Amino acid sequence: MNYHSYHPIDVVNGEGTRCTLFVSGCEHQCKGCYNQSTWRLDSGHPYTKELEDQIIADLNDTRIRKRGLSLSGGDPLHPKNVDTILELVKRVKAECPGKDIWAWTGYLLDELSEQQMEVIKYLDVLIDGKFEQDLYDPGLLWRGSSNQIVHKFKVD
Repeated sequence: MNYHSYHPIDVVNGEGTRCTLFVSGCEHQCKGCYNQSTWRLDSGHPYTKELEDQIIADLNDTRIRKRGLSLSGGDPLHPKNVDTILELVKRVKAECPGKDIWAWTGYLLDELSEQQMEVIKYLDVLIDGKFEQDLYDPGLLWRGSSNQIVHKFKVD
């Protein structure tokens, strides 16, 4: 898996202060997407154990209280990303007590594969659905278009 960027401190992509990983690879290629540079699977940088260790360290850093991890892109549930994302979310849940995990995907929840659903088991919030430029609404929270749904699984 490749990733496009990693932000150890982010206050835009989910509730509270977060760590955010933008992965590479998206087969949806939505018209009007704000992050087209992440579409190609080979864009960005190779995801490494060192980056994963840094994400865990950043989530556990007590100097800044972080609520959790956000996964965006590209698409973290792209079939080529799912295995790596699954290992990451498992590790976050095991090593970062009390941290939530949010993810954005262009896939619909009820259309996910068995492999993609394994990732969902570890998420607290999933925002699903392709960005639809005709349904764009800047007043929406955590999503760009009104067709996208915010699924809260385990959030207080």
